[in-house]
Order: sequence, then C-alpha cells, then structure tokens
Amino acid sequence: MIENAPCPCLSGDSYDACCGRFHTGYLQAGDKFRWPGTAEALMRSRYSAFAKGEADYLLATWHPDTRPGSLELDGEMEWKRLDILDVRKGGPFDSEGVVLFEARYRLGGERGVQREESSFRRIDGRWYYLDAVD
Repeated sequence: MIENAPCPCLSGDSYDACCGRFHTGYLQAGDKFRWPGTAEALMRSRYSAFAKGEADYLLATWHPDTRPGSLELDGEMEWKRLDILDVRKGGPFDSEGVVLFEARYRLGGERGVQREESSFRRIDGRWYYLDAVD
C-alpha cells in the first residue's frame, strides 16, 4: 500500500519516502541501506513507529543489551508532533550519538509532552536505540 500522507516525524516528506521505507525495509535482513544512516534518522523512524503502532520495528531497532523481551503499545495514545531539540554526534561515521527530543501526544483527551535525551549506538554499521540519558 502506498502512503503519500506526511510522515509522522514531520520531516516534510511522505511517510513512504521517509520512515515508512525503514518500517518495511528492516524485514529484508542484511540490507544496510534499509536502515537509518544516522542516530537522528533512527530517532525519527522510532517516533513514527510509535505513531503507526510498529512495535516489531521498535524492538528490532532497540540495542540488544537494553531491549525488552516484548513491547505492548497503547492503542489509545495519539502521537501528534516530534521536535528534535539537539543532536550530538550520531552521524554516519560515529559509533555513538545522543538526540534530545520532545514528543507531543494526546491520551484520553489530555495533552502531554515526553522530553527525552536518548542515546544511540552503532554496531556493524547499523544504529540502535540504547537508552534514555540520565
């Protein structure tokens, strides 16, 4: 199914041209071009995965040392906006990176903001979400 709607990460591209290609491409094992090339791109694709209910993608992009055994998403959570506030390292030639973001949501008629500084690590050319920085 082709989805030309704007990507939830607010990149300005369509979902298919932006995060959607990662959400479907990760199933093709070994194809490094189907994985986000920077920590920020992975952060955006993970936000979009939360917005689209792609729990399997979230688990696949979670670092093996910190990945939970399972993940159940709240179907009532409506993710509304992602703002990237700061990016430190996390480029195509780095092995670690940090992304500070705010994710706005609505749950049960109430609005909320999740602010997090997330750390990422690259293993064998592929970025993974590690954890939230204290």
